[in-house]
Amino acid sequence: MSLELAHAADFPSIADTVFIVPAGTTELPILAAADLPEAARNYVTAQLATDTKLIHLNQYSHHHYYVVAPSAEKTTPYLAAEALRKSGHQLYSHLKADKIRELYVCDLTDTGALALAEGIALTAYQFEGYKTDKKSNPATDLQKLTLVSASVTAAQVQELAGVLQGVFLARDLVNAPLNKLNATQFAERMAAAGEEVGYHTEILDLVRIEALRMGGLLAVNQGSPEPPTFTIMEYKPAGATNTKPYVLVGKGVVFDTGGLSLKPTPNSMDMMKLDMAGGATVTGVLYALAKNQIPLHVIGLVPATDNRPGGLAFAPGDVITMYSGLTVEVLNTDAEGRLLLADALAFAKKYNPELVLDFATLTGAAARAIGKEGIVAMGTVSEEQMLELKQAGHRTHERLVEFPLWDEYADHIKSDIADINNVGKGEAGAISAGKFLERFTEGYPWVHFDIAGPAYLMAPDSYRGKGGTGTAVRLTYDFLKTKV
Repeated sequence: MSLELAHAADFPSIADTVFIVPAGTTELPILAAADLPEAARNYVTAQLATDTKLIHLNQYSHHHYYVVAPSAEKTTPYLAAEALRKSGHQLYSHLKADKIRELYVCDLTDTGALALAEGIALTAYQFEGYKTDKKSNPATDLQKLTLVSASVTAAQVQELAGVLQGVFLARDLVNAPLNKLNATQFAERMAAAGEEVGYHTEILDLVRIEALRMGGLLAVNQGSPEPPTFTIMEYKPAGATNTKPYVLVGKGVVFDTGGLSLKPTPNSMDMMKLDMAGGATVTGVLYALAKNQIPLHVIGLVPATDNRPGGLAFAPGDVITMYSGLTVEVLNTDAEGRLLLADALAFAKKYNPELVLDFATLTGAAARAIGKEGIVAMGTVSEEQMLELKQAGHRTHERLVEFPLWDEYADHIKSDIADINNVGKGEAGAISAGKFLERFTEGYPWVHFDIAGPAYLMAPDSYRGKGGTGTAVRLTYDFLKTKV
């Protein structure tokens, strides 16, 4: 990422600085007002009295900003952190207008520096894109963010930087169009990330995928002129504390036309470069873990292809044999993501995993159920493990809504001529997709995350921005770190 995060014990007297002040402050502490003339101090005091949450002072030689922290008595620590992230987003518009290149964050609450910095940095992300007429001037963008807080260490600041780089990698991958990121290029980008931070990558090509008889991945790829890939990323540091690996599985459909069950356009197909966001999440998590040298053995599996209606494209009514040996009647070729994931989930069993987590923009039903505000989750883990995941979701504000996998939902995917079919009924579409995946997870605990709602946004939403959000990278990193 171009924005550098740093830590310092103090800040210069003449520097662009944001002060996080406690809720209820009526008069600025000396530290936040030492260089202010009386008129400026009176102005800030008057603004605080009106309950203003963001105050700006132009000192001409430098700028002071004041962010009022949420009241601890009126909110939870998780929601307070989220409020500061959003304050960081609001503040960034001022920083950009004022052409601030370096900002000090002075935390007078000792609880808010990391959250505010996170909101600023996530807002500052820009996808480089492919424009030739560059109108923005990088020379005026924020370049460095230095945190000054007694309760924050340099190690914590660098860890946050590593996590953010994982989020930005995931965003970059999701934002890239098909002609810049086909299945092979996606695999190469994952391998390049591993080279940079120190995880090993193996890319299975068409011949090896055929040898493994991954019927789901091969079926989806049949209509494409380009070959599929199956990428295996393994991060196994010498001091890993877990004896059995955590396995992350990500859907890697680099573009989804719907196949012969063609999607309508506009508003359905034109944004389908996002359909590999699950694979991007897995890549971002592996990157962040390796960058921060978290001592865990973690494996990432990303089956990738595009889904097109050309050539020998698989058709509604086809019956395919999966990697696991189960047969699937294809009723809709636009329900293709679960076919790729099913092969990868069955393949994951060979690692004797401690836990398997899969990520996919799998169903419109999940997005319709809870919108962009959360992630649908379901699985076979214990209530304690699901609670741990939900708590990580609250800490990062990437919140989970658990859907059931009751036995009755198995009826939704019954087939007359195969073991199961790939489409459920009109109701409970997200759950029937999860129930389909469950059939391929025998032998290990598993959680499925349907990120269809928050993975890609058509309009800006605070610090998540517009386009790829990198959703679930921070959540998963936070959860896995608790396992050290």
